[in-house]
Amino acid sequence: MQNLYDEVGSLDARCYRDFFLSEDILMEHAASGISDFIRAKFAKNSKVIIACGSGNNGADGIALARLLHVDYEVSVFYAKKPKSKMALLQYKRAKSINVKECQKLQECDVLVDAVVGTGFCGEFYDYLKDTMTELNSVKAYKIACDIPSGGVFKADATLTMGALKKSMFLDGVKDFLGEIKVLDLGVSREVYEIDSNWKLLDLSDLNLPFRAKKDSHKGIYGHLALACGEKSGASIMSALTALKFGSGLVTLVGFEDIKIPHTIMYSHTIPKSTTALAVGMGLGDEFSSMELDKFLDNNFPLVADADIFNMPIILDILKRKNVVITPHAKEFVSLLKKTNTADISVEELQANRFKYAEEFCNNYPDVTLILKGANVIIAKGNEFYINPHGTSALAKGGSGDVLSGLVGALLAQGYECLDAAINASLTHTKLALNYGGADFSLTPDDLIEGIGKL
Repeated sequence: MQNLYDEVGSLDARCYRDFFLSEDILMEHAASGISDFIRAKFAKNSKVIIACGSGNNGADGIALARLLHVDYEVSVFYAKKPKSKMALLQYKRAKSINVKECQKLQECDVLVDAVVGTGFCGEFYDYLKDTMTELNSVKAYKIACDIPSGGVFKADATLTMGALKKSMFLDGVKDFLGEIKVLDLGVSREVYEIDSNWKLLDLSDLNLPFRAKKDSHKGIYGHLALACGEKSGASIMSALTALKFGSGLVTLVGFEDIKIPHTIMYSHTIPKSTTALAVGMGLGDEFSSMELDKFLDNNFPLVADADIFNMPIILDILKRKNVVITPHAKEFVSLLKKTNTADISVEELQANRFKYAEEFCNNYPDVTLILKGANVIIAKGNEFYINPHGTSALAKGGSGDVLSGLVGALLAQGYECLDAAINASLTHTKLALNYGGADFSLTPDDLIEGIGKL
């Protein structure tokens, strides 16, 4: 689990104030880190072009050119002339040892984007857009210095300075980052960083529901009751997932005679031994308002998904003390509007996912949110986590039903809501990563089968 930050300027300032490091020292370490990365991957005399802007991101690039000079065929392409104090200093140093400049981008072994970094807050002018288009067209191994400029440089690797930035984990930039590596800036990350309420989840954070107690029976591993609605296949997938993921008993609750797997129970009422509920998956119009009220008239931990977000009762569900909701972007936009949190488009949400997740959790601090996407946000109160391990293989009908079943299984087994959400999301993405077939072929059945191989 790693800290995430809106900005790291304050962390840099802390280095100057508390650790007596200068801006120059931090920049030299940043450049040295990129240099080490290149030296480890590419032989001497490889051709390296570094595209630099006018600010401190460009200064990092110029310093890098100086460090690679002589050992590599290195040249600097100035997208904009040096302007910041550090860019001018690094330019002076590079000129003093005759670091080459190039006027045109060309094919090379390594292309480094040091045009603009996290400090850039102006308008991304047309000439910069054109520059990014040119950079992306060059055939080379591409490295982004700190972040991909403008979120549009398509990097094979992003070498970020000091700590991880939240902006690197917006859904829209996932295709542009490549491998991510954090570079030290003169002190270790443990010293450089301070605690943050936003965290990046690692797969090693996964805590599976292994059974350590030998003297046990099905009753001590919980009983999940799922509302079985109009599209029963969705709730059946959730139920099979929950059973596979450790829930001792699983019951579908509905009012129609349907064919179900023999491992799943079926009832018209919630079983007395129930320890958690799941509702929404394929619910449709099967339940009347009265029947739905009856199903939810209790204090059991609950996972809510899919169709339930379109129903008025969702506002009552949000008042529960132990509830996990799992909306995708469109459902979350609808929920924000219903709760008078915000009236926005899906596009605006995707550009500001962190902001609106925080606003929702501020209004509903007892609700655990799993906001699905390329990078999943899991949050409750003032604790926020990002699961970056999702793949396009999960973009398939039924994947969300499996996620709800994973959450429900953990709730039934006694996990707290936030822990259930984190571990279910990590499991969901790990199942996709473990799948051995083509990414387009992954099905919910494959995910369920993979649970036994975790």
